[in-house]
Amino acid sequence: MERYLKLYEIEEVVSRNVVKLKLLASMRIHLVVNVSRMERYREPVRGQRVEKPKPVEVDRIKEYEV
Repeated sequence: MERYLKLYEIEEVVSRNVVKLKLLASMRIHLVVNVSRMERYREPVRGQRVEKPKPVEVDRIKEYEV
């Protein structure tokens, strides 16, 4: 799975160092993460090639990120 797929929305600030992310239910990762594991989103630079993420397969069903 790609490490950086897209910009994720923060659903709740749990504490000063912990946030809860709004993710797809099919993503089998922790919703609550330490802010040290996050990186600030940066817009692509003009002329930079942007590749769309590959489909994520869950229980043999391919799901596409929006």
